[in-house]
Amino acid sequence: MNSHPFLLAAVLAATALGSATQGSSQQVQATSLTPLSLTSSIRAAEAAKVTNPLFPALTSSTDGHLIPGSLPVPALRPSLPKVFAPSQPREVHTRFPWKRDIVATVFWIGETPTANNPVPNTVSAWDRRWTSNFGGYDDPDPDRRIGFLPKGFTPGQNPFYFALPYNDVSRAGTKASARAAIPWFEETFYRSGRTVLKGRWIAIRRGEKVCYAQWEDVGPFETDDWQYVFGDQPKPKTTMNRGAGLDVSPAVRDFLEFGSGYGTVDWRFVDIEEVPEGPWKRLGANNPFVNSMLTDNGSGSPSESLQRVRELSARLVASLDAPDGEATKAPPGTK
Repeated sequence: MNSHPFLLAAVLAATALGSATQGSSQQVQATSLTPLSLTSSIRAAEAAKVTNPLFPALTSSTDGHLIPGSLPVPALRPSLPKVFAPSQPREVHTRFPWKRDIVATVFWIGETPTANNPVPNTVSAWDRRWTSNFGGYDDPDPDRRIGFLPKGFTPGQNPFYFALPYNDVSRAGTKASARAAIPWFEETFYRSGRTVLKGRWIAIRRGEKVCYAQWEDVGPFETDDWQYVFGDQPKPKTTMNRGAGLDVSPAVRDFLEFGSGYGTVDWRFVDIEEVPEGPWKRLGANNPFVNSMLTDNGSGSPSESLQRVRELSARLVASLDAPDGEATKAPPGTK
């Protein structure tokens, strides 16, 4: 019988056995062993009771031949899923950044001029009949309010409103800065002189609370501070009223629990898809969510509803901007 295959198997077995019996006085040298001496060495190890639970017996107990398949095979260990544990909390990125630590002051529809507010709020920059369209005086006195609403009437417009110190239109028409500064200008522009800001939504954050409101007027104090409203300028130009950069309605004040006429907040623009459920969605002819519910009767897919909201929002702005008695042409992209 040819002994070469046997010799090769013996060399492999001797190498494995040598690793298993480290520390023993008997070392197996694979390069100098013959098949007979290998068998003798294995039997000697058994007699000396040199055992290793990781390596079972390599030969039969009767003839000293190697047992096929007797070389040790490591047991497979179940692999664990890899888990990514970030060392920093994840930040949510949107296309509109936060303006942080901004002083917000309270204003209200129907407010008359004062030393700190020389411009009356009976009309807005974009609505000559603001008070009548709202339905009356939006009394800021907490004792004359129920929840987020004034007592005595249900507002005809969204009670969650705000003002920022930029107006995109003037008597001459749409400002040149509007096209360059306003992120949504190209997708919403209809004609010169018609605002693309009215009705736009922002998120206002104070502590753990976040409120949502619609843009309905211009201020405080400035009307052309696009560097702050849309640019990289972190604070407004004005230094009046503690450097206020945002006016908010009594409903926003109460939701964020100012407790006074001032509050420090963060704010940012939001797309209409980002506006969550809340009291800011429930009232107002100028509120596209209210009109969407009335028109769709609560039906339609989310994408259809959002499209309808956009269409109604564009129609509302166009109708409020049109002169009295003038038929309103539907803006581009609407039916």
